[in-house]
Amino acid sequence: MKLSQHFTKSYQTFLALEMLNDDFERPIRVLVAKIGLDGHDRGAKIIATSLRDAGMEVIYTGLRQTPEMVINTAIQEDVDAIGISILSGAHMTVFPKVMQLLKDNELNDVLITGGGIIPDKDVEKLNELGVGKLFAPGSSTNEIAVYIKNWVLNNRKL
Repeated sequence: MKLSQHFTKSYQTFLALEMLNDDFERPIRVLVAKIGLDGHDRGAKIIATSLRDAGMEVIYTGLRQTPEMVINTAIQEDVDAIGISILSGAHMTVFPKVMQLLKDNELNDVLITGGGIIPDKDVEKLNELGVGKLFAPGSSTNEIAVYIKNWVLNNRKL
């Protein structure tokens, strides 16, 4: 891709995000979480910064959270979406536990999305459980922001 094409695509994404921002009375609130013993948070911090730059209010939990801690924070902060960054391989334990806690707390309109090293076959199983789109390393931060904004626009009342 030529540099001029890259800038054109980035500018088009910026305009799309700006138009989506006009659809909300308040900023979208996103909780970015690192659950378990995984100590690699560089990607989570990049996503948190990118979502903030896209006009969202971002709460970052920090490292070594439990699913219960994440859900409690989500309730306290009244978030619209939870993004879970997971590189440890525990995704088939973490995501189902978070989904069950959402159900137990009647948080039926909160998006659960995330990213990390997750095999395609596991992505399909997690999607069947109600987990939203999962992003692999190297995914476009603009794509993630647009996905969250569109989901919230179609599933939440702000």
